[in-house]
Amino acid sequence: MDSESLKIFCAVAAELSITNAATRLGRVPSNVTTRIQQLEAEMGAELFVRAGKRIALSAAGERFLDYARRMLALEEEARHVVTGGRDGGALRIGSMESTAASRLPAVLAAYHRQHPATRLELQTGPSRQLIEQVRMGKLDCAFAALPPNNDEFDTMAELGLQARPVWTEELLLLLPAGQPAVHAARDVQPRSLAAFPQGCAYRQLAEHWLGMAGSGGWRIQEMSSYHAMIACVAAGACVTVLPASVLQLSPAAGALRTIALGQADTCLVWRDGFDVPAFQHFTAQLWDMAA
Repeated sequence: MDSESLKIFCAVAAELSITNAATRLGRVPSNVTTRIQQLEAEMGAELFVRAGKRIALSAAGERFLDYARRMLALEEEARHVVTGGRDGGALRIGSMESTAASRLPAVLAAYHRQHPATRLELQTGPSRQLIEQVRMGKLDCAFAALPPNNDEFDTMAELGLQARPVWTEELLLLLPAGQPAVHAARDVQPRSLAAFPQGCAYRQLAEHWLGMAGSGGWRIQEMSSYHAMIACVAAGACVTVLPASVLQLSPAAGALRTIALGQADTCLVWRDGFDVPAFQHFTAQLWDMAA
């Protein structure tokens, strides 16, 4: 297989349409169809399931897609290193939603001004999933929350990863405006926690502080954005945990009650030995801006 076949396969997998993929690639549909058939013959498996004009990834195609993306990324990384960064290259960055909202806009804007030829790709998600994607090579680096203890950094080394603190976040328990004084977790009235899916470090901290383990009185509403969480808290339906830097971005900040829960570091995590020019430039600028 060659890189062009992999690019065609990834485009068809993204579009789930031969016609749309051909338009995206600047090719005729018949050529795309032929290349996919040749790739399937080479792999010895059907990569797509066809039903009339509709297609979908097969089980084999789902598995192969991850490898195809990683092979293309590795090829681009090799070219970037060999040319000393002259081609700009790409940098795949993972981030928690909170960091993407409150910390990264200035960092990424400054990097783009200095290195406009480098393509930045940003993906958000919970810390645990981001770290795993860095370990597997799906991301080049990620901003993730780690508890402030050395055990976590020892674990990073065991996984072949490095981690360095960048920002320290003040974490808050956000409560509805009508919530009476809270002296302990039992005083929190809305027995519902708005949080990201499992793997979010802040969710884990909230569950621990609220004593939710083994308690049947709490329920969790999983959401995909802090905007939705803050709105639900404002409506009196739940509580949530978030960094003060994120709450400051909301117009509802002054109308809601908060309780300080302590601090948590946001770390940059990357694979041990990953040192391509685009990443070197990024970290040099990041350490300078975060100092």
